[in-house]
Amino acid sequence: MGSYYLIIGVVFLLSMWIQYRLKSKFEHYSKLHLRNGMSGKEIAEKMLRDNGITDVQVISVPGQLTDHYNPANKTVNLSEGVYMQRNAAAAAVAAHECGHAVQHKVGYSMLEFRSKMVPAVNIASNLMQWILMGGIAVMAMSGNKTVLAIGVVLFAITTLFAFVTLPVEYDASNRALAWLEKSGTVSREEHDGAKDALKWAARTYVVAALGSLAQLIYFASMLMGGRRD
Repeated sequence: MGSYYLIIGVVFLLSMWIQYRLKSKFEHYSKLHLRNGMSGKEIAEKMLRDNGITDVQVISVPGQLTDHYNPANKTVNLSEGVYMQRNAAAAAVAAHECGHAVQHKVGYSMLEFRSKMVPAVNIASNLMQWILMGGIAVMAMSGNKTVLAIGVVLFAITTLFAFVTLPVEYDASNRALAWLEKSGTVSREEHDGAKDALKWAARTYVVAALGSLAQLIYFASMLMGGRRD
């Protein structure tokens, strides 16, 4: 299992570095106050109106990095800081989450595909670690690979979900940045700050997807008779 722990270690360190850079970027751009004085809530509401979306509510939710769009009840959920603050970082997050609402309205195919995957991913996420470990034990004792194969399939579902998430997140950011620029809601400096912040946020998804793929390859090679060190 040495190779597996090496993969986990590399992914963990890279993820920690990305998270550190992301946090520092958002702290920096949180000090870049918007000239128009709009809060994250007001920016979100304006972007929704400009895109003809009248049935989505912007609400505040507790915590940090809890911002998300819920297509089930059509709400843009902004963390308390983003909801109230009036800076480039808040503008970036608020517009990004509204980007998902726009995707929902126009029927963006990757968002729809991702939403359909959620039930299967929830099941796979809850079971795969136990099945993988059990499958490795069964294979070591009897040579039977069936349980491990099931675990690999479940892991593949979660890995596919991670990669499907990438275009969804990048597209939402692109929609957000395009609107921020076209609407004149932010200045050039503020737009550049929002773009930089969203770039680092997107990289957290890239690392997660690549880490999942690396682990999937490891377990798949074990299943196919590769190294198990």
